[in-house]
Amino acid sequence: MNNGSTSGELADRLRTLLSRLSPGDRLPSSRDLIKEYRVGPATVARAIAALAAEGAVVTRPGSGTYVAQRARPHGGATAPDTAWQTVALTDRAVDTHLVADPLGPPPAGTITMDGGYAHRSLQPTRVLSAALARAARRPDAWDRAPAGGLMALRTVFAQVVGGSVAPEDVLVTAGGQSALSIAFRAIAGPGSPVLVESPTYPRALAAARAAGLRPVPVPLDADGLRPDLLADAFAMTGARLLYCQPTYQNPTGAVLAPERRGQVLDVARASGAFVIEDDFARHLGHGGPVPRPLVADDSDGTVVYVTSLTKPAAPSLRIGALVARGPVMERMRAVRLVDDFFVTRPLQEAALEVLSSPSWDRHVRSLGAALRERCAVLTAAVTRELPGAALAAPPPTGGLHQWVRLPPGVDDTVLTSAARQRGVAVSAGSRCFATEPSAAHLRIGFAATADLAELTEGVRRLGAALADLGPGRE
Repeated sequence: MNNGSTSGELADRLRTLLSRLSPGDRLPSSRDLIKEYRVGPATVARAIAALAAEGAVVTRPGSGTYVAQRARPHGGATAPDTAWQTVALTDRAVDTHLVADPLGPPPAGTITMDGGYAHRSLQPTRVLSAALARAARRPDAWDRAPAGGLMALRTVFAQVVGGSVAPEDVLVTAGGQSALSIAFRAIAGPGSPVLVESPTYPRALAAARAAGLRPVPVPLDADGLRPDLLADAFAMTGARLLYCQPTYQNPTGAVLAPERRGQVLDVARASGAFVIEDDFARHLGHGGPVPRPLVADDSDGTVVYVTSLTKPAAPSLRIGALVARGPVMERMRAVRLVDDFFVTRPLQEAALEVLSSPSWDRHVRSLGAALRERCAVLTAAVTRELPGAALAAPPPTGGLHQWVRLPPGVDDTVLTSAARQRGVAVSAGSRCFATEPSAAHLRIGFAATADLAELTEGVRRLGAALADLGPGRE
């Protein structure tokens, strides 16, 4: 060969070489190939790239090029062998079982009762569409947004939180999950413990573990987190961070009792710890008064507050906020800049339009009435169709879920799989525990079905799945 030879010709010569090698063998270095075949570096690079695209070789930066474990025939369609990634990825930081459905996407026709969003009929889609259209017509719509968020939107979030919270204390985020991820990484270092309610929101557990933190469970009851056990947990673990949901807790629906609110903050302050208050359900009350956020009564920066518009509005309105005071806010702003600079401006403008419109308050009221009705229908259906199951007491006064304790001997993961076969999707309660669950539960959503009839039918199918398990129920 000579310098005029094409990369295709070199690739053909290298395929002949590969046929004499074994999977995992290292190819000669680029320098050796240049010397042996008398070609330029670019020709070698293009030939290796072609072989890699075929799956014949695997390139590992800093190490070299290797024969693939099961090289595909040239032009063939054999699936690539990615077994090498198991070694390269080492320890798993993201718990995929908590962020993805272990049973896979439900088939068409499945009644959805395992999600965290309201059905499209309960979303203010016309208001959202009009707001986004107006936002897109602004002359500065596609300009770079401030890293902390639009000042007008931060002002509205500060007003929603109340107390002495100022716009300067607000950081706009791409939804609540992004806010949790930012807070966990900014506040605690990898390997640190983080106290969590037991049970709790599964994706919060996933975000904490992805940040390298070790979730430590603290039990709750009908009045929310137990301050006595919280104090013990801080003392035993040396934790400097608590994650909790004081209002309409996911999955139980519990509301932190008034007398416990100050106790939780006092225990955290005595331990020199932060409290991440996840107020995801601020706009999901069922018509009654919604308790003030903990952060509204916090004067020394103990509470880092998280809220979001996604669940009361629509899944793709990925707008949330973090509220904090002191150096921790600077930390979180720094994480935001490293991650994505800022939240897209048109979406912030649309969120501002929605929150500033009288139609938003009307939507929140109508949504609350619909959720209250659905919760009552679900309660009646579970009592009727799931003999031996126990509902949360008292029933939730906000949120999107019912927490159901299963009869003795029932495995929640077995039941969720059987329910899927019957055409209804519900969440296994074991996903909500940081360690071993205290009992078998289901988290049943009442907001994602199309109407009350579908909600009732979903519970009927769930009851049939429970009956299918037979006497042993496993």
